[in-house]
Amino acid sequence: MTERQEIPVTEGESVVAVHHPASGSDRWFVCCHGFVSDRTGSYEGRCERAVAEGYHAVRFDSRGCGESDGRFPAATLSARIADLRAVLDRFDPAAESAVLFGSSFGGKTALHAAAGDGPGGDGTPDERVRAVATRAPVTYGRAFDPLADTVRARDGVEYAPGHSVDERLVDDLDGYDFVDVADALDLPVAVFHGRDDGSVPLADSLDAVRALDVDTAVHAVADEGHRFSNDAEAWMRDALFGWLARR
Repeated sequence: MTERQEIPVTEGESVVAVHHPASGSDRWFVCCHGFVSDRTGSYEGRCERAVAEGYHAVRFDSRGCGESDGRFPAATLSARIADLRAVLDRFDPAAESAVLFGSSFGGKTALHAAAGDGPGGDGTPDERVRAVATRAPVTYGRAFDPLADTVRARDGVEYAPGHSVDERLVDDLDGYDFVDVADALDLPVAVFHGRDDGSVPLADSLDAVRALDVDTAVHAVADEGHRFSNDAEAWMRDALFGWLARR
C-alpha cells in the first residue's frame, strides 16, 4: 500500500510525495518528473516496477506542479533541486543506496543534485546516491536558449497551457553548467534518449556522455521522440533494472 506524505521544503511550502514501500529493503528509487509534468502517469508504473525489483520507490510533485504548494513560474532548477533534497532528507536513505531517475528537466534536476549543486549542496557528490538514470535529459543549458531569448524579449511567456515562465527560470539556469556535473560526478549514469526527439536533441546526451568520466550507459532509441511509446517505456524499464542489477 502506498503512503502519501507532505514534505516541507521552505516555511509555508511543501511537496506531496508518494512512497511505494518494499518490505525489508534498504534500496531506494526516487523519481524526478519533467518540466510541465507531475508524479502521475508513467512514474507510478516505474515505481511499481522498482518495488518489484526490491526498491522502495518515491515519486513527488515539485513545487508549482501537481498537488504541491507554490506557483509554476517559481519552479526553477534551484527550487526543484531543493525539493528533491527535501524528499531525500525525509526518507533518509543510507549511503550509496538511492537511485535517482529523472525525465527531461527531471534528469537535469537529478544530475545536478547528485553532483552536489544547488541549494543544500556543498559541491561534492551526494553520498546517498549510487546511480543516476535519465530519460531524454536536459543536460546543457543550450536546450533552453530559444526559450530564454523569448522570455527576456517579452518579460515572460506561456510555455504550455497553464504554465507560464519568466526571468526567474532563465536567470537561475544561467547559474548551472553541466561541466560542473561532469567534473564532480563519480557514480554510474544511464541515459535513454529517443533518436527522433524534437525537444531535447540526442546530440546533447551524446555530448554529456562524452564529458562524463564515469561508468556510463547510453541508449539511443530508434523511432522514439521526447515521449516514449508504451513499448519503448517497457523496454527501457527492463534495460534500466538490468543495468542496475550489474552495478
